Amino acid sequence: MKMKIVNVQSWKADLKLTRPYTIAYQRVDAVENLFVRIEAENGHVGIGAASPSEDVTGESTQACEMGLADQVAPILMGADLRCCRSLLRQLDAALAKTPAARAAVDIALHDLVAGSLGLPLVDLLGRVHDAMPTSITIGILPLDEMLAEAAEYIGRGFRCLKVKTGINVEEDIERLIKVREQVGAAVTIRVDANQGYSPEEYGRFIRETTKADLEFVEQPLPRSDLDAMRVLPEAVRKFSAADESLIGPDDALTCLIPPHPFGIFNIKLMKCGGIAPGMEIAAMAARAGIDLMWGCMDESIVSIAAALHVALASPATRYLDLDGSLDLAVDLVKGGFILENGTLRTTADPGLGVTCI
Repeated sequence: MKMKIVNVQSWKADLKLTRPYTIAYQRVDAVENLFVRIEAENGHVGIGAASPSEDVTGESTQACEMGLADQVAPILMGADLRCCRSLLRQLDAALAKTPAARAAVDIALHDLVAGSLGLPLVDLLGRVHDAMPTSITIGILPLDEMLAEAAEYIGRGFRCLKVKTGINVEEDIERLIKVREQVGAAVTIRVDANQGYSPEEYGRFIRETTKADLEFVEQPLPRSDLDAMRVLPEAVRKFSAADESLIGPDDALTCLIPPHPFGIFNIKLMKCGGIAPGMEIAAMAARAGIDLMWGCMDESIVSIAAALHVALASPATRYLDLDGSLDLAVDLVKGGFILENGTLRTTADPGLGVTCI
């Protein structure tokens, strides 16, 4: 029986952060997310969300909004939901320059398909993992504020901290050592340098943070400097995660040319264009022995839930960094996942398990 799509809507929402933060190249205190709602004639609804980032993908909020308003309905209205893969290919072409817009529609379609089948999306995709801890992010702060924030997160049950660095390597080294001294050996610490180091600075950072017992470092060098990454020792490359260097599947292919510049891929649905291309990258990484981390921007529960579902359905997943909705002062949906003592798991509800507030 045909499952016709009968309604497509999109809109923008300004979402304030309860905790503004600083990274290597900007300070962030609010985000604009765009939402997509797709309804089928069977009464089921799929929800998706976009968090565009011009700094990462070149996609402005305005371009994302225009893409959703102009390109999506002509493809989806009246289409058969059972032909979801074909619809996603058409959307890939129509929204080629706006990956966050693609991600929002991709997420909504996956939510709608799984919801119509009465299954959590992770089970439709092929569950591999039941739950995983997520890191929670500490921005670039003065040392006393960083230590206070670390203590707060530990008190809330988190056991994995991601510390932003990349402005001053000497200060970064001091901060990481002090954080480790405070939190003790039982807490995992990973680092996101946001392209902030030169090869020489990165070498120094690794040497002088040995006693901080770091898990890995994300995007230490500028995104285009893969040649500099490839000449680093193998142990350093395996210790490094690709973020800005890995946008979509084409970048994954480049990063898989030997010698591998990174031992970890950070897949973000907003960068790559959604669940389908995220799974394509995940499959390539698994074949090449690359570990996966699933990350996020400042995002609604909708897209965080989507990333969690696909992460738990990917065999190569080793790490989660899905804290992007935790500091939103307001969201438009609820549900999506369960967070207990820093560990994320999906709900038993169909689709993504999100409902509009």
